[in-house]
Amino acid sequence: MKWRTLTDSVTRYIAKEMQPFNTVEKPAFKEMLYNFDKQYELPGKTYISKTAIPNLYREVKDEILKDLKEIDFYSATTDMWSSVNMTPYMSLTVHYLTTDWTLVSKCLETRYTPENHTADTLSETLKCILSDWELDEKKKSCITTDNGANIVAAVGKLGWPWLNCFGHNLHLAVTNAIASEKDRTARALGLCRNLVNTFSMSWIKRRDLKKAQMEADIPQHNLVLDVSTRWGTKQKMIDRVLEQIPAIRRVLIDDRKHGHLNPTWQDVSVLESINAALKPVADFTDVLSGEKYVTVSSVKPVLDLLKDELLSPDSNDTTLTSNIKKKMCAVLDEKYSPAPLQELLRKATLLDPRYRAHFEAAIIDDTKGQLLKEIMEMTEEGHNVEQAAADDDVPTTSSAPPPKKKRLCDLLQKRKALPSTHGLPKREQADAELSRYLQEEALDNSADPLMWWRDNESRFPLISKLARKYMCICATSTASERMFSTAGNIVTPVRCCLKPEKVNMLVFLSRNLPSH
Repeated sequence: MKWRTLTDSVTRYIAKEMQPFNTVEKPAFKEMLYNFDKQYELPGKTYISKTAIPNLYREVKDEILKDLKEIDFYSATTDMWSSVNMTPYMSLTVHYLTTDWTLVSKCLETRYTPENHTADTLSETLKCILSDWELDEKKKSCITTDNGANIVAAVGKLGWPWLNCFGHNLHLAVTNAIASEKDRTARALGLCRNLVNTFSMSWIKRRDLKKAQMEADIPQHNLVLDVSTRWGTKQKMIDRVLEQIPAIRRVLIDDRKHGHLNPTWQDVSVLESINAALKPVADFTDVLSGEKYVTVSSVKPVLDLLKDELLSPDSNDTTLTSNIKKKMCAVLDEKYSPAPLQELLRKATLLDPRYRAHFEAAIIDDTKGQLLKEIMEMTEEGHNVEQAAADDDVPTTSSAPPPKKKRLCDLLQKRKALPSTHGLPKREQADAELSRYLQEEALDNSADPLMWWRDNESRFPLISKLARKYMCICATSTASERMFSTAGNIVTPVRCCLKPEKVNMLVFLSRNLPSH
């Protein structure tokens, strides 16, 4: 029993911390465990790989399967990824609310997809994953992906509700806006990258930069290089270069080899114009990428804030700043223009007690009607299930007790129960609930809407079902991207020969094993 407990701890350490299997055969590791317990015999890497890890995977999977059977609704995020040896995988993460209104995310699959990534292939893969995990498609409220044509077509083929990733949309807005002003921005941005590379690759330059920073009394920060797939790094690169201009000029003023990299006043003016357009929206991607709090209901308010205030033309804006803002707004409007997306976002926003008063009266009435229709559909489905369960509970003739004489209260109870089987009273109840809910005082923006629903679920039993459906939707597909960061730490150049099945197990365990 003790050996099993210790071995289980070693296995969990290897899985959670993404350590190679041969860790158990390294002398220092073996010596450490020997000092802890001299009687413990550490198993070899073959046992860990072929027995311990699969057993732990099945154990954790069974626990998650048990939890998934209890949920009312779930949403999903998915993305594609290629390992260091160009092995293709598809990820799927599900998000759901527990009975106490806690938002939970579970990485279910990192599936090997060697076939061409057509819409047919991806849709079939997604369907197989849900089937393997015994997930009912009717309980799926939405799936969030990027704007890739193949994955969008795959989701459309399946007929699933779909939401495009806010982070990807904002990335497209920024890159398209800057590309539209390429003639005016290309030199300044190229100069930024060359500056960062020059200082990054020379320890002498970095030393001289620190000295110049102290002399100029400016923050001792390193320069930041942008990453093409992350628009936020572009703004950080520009902002950091502008911050460090006095120190950069001190270092380069006498440098004959790199003196041409000293920014001119025109370069600085262009960088300041770009930064003025990008900086106000720099934090929104990170804020809407959380997995432990509600994000989808904030998309609509954020889009309105960007359009009406942060990206609205200002009298102090340069022409370049104004053009970039206009282009960003146009791209975001296009990405969120489809009617199904608008309907989904409005429902989610209205069901968030922080944003009840966000819409105009006409939009509230329209969205209220859509919610009423959905409540009635859910109620009807629930009634059918309850009726079926009631029929199953009727005792058979052989085991039925002798009939008792009916009482007046039994007859009256039957008469009283008749109206509840019809749709009209339920609709009136739902309408009354929605009206009372909309009249409630709005929460502060810093409040937790899930805690509000936990405390008020009994007051709004019908609407709370819809809240469970929509509050678990993710505004971005970042959950799957985080999973690939984990996968990248597992499938390293040293471990690039791991079998896809083992990769799936290790990513699953690293993401789902609890941290104590």
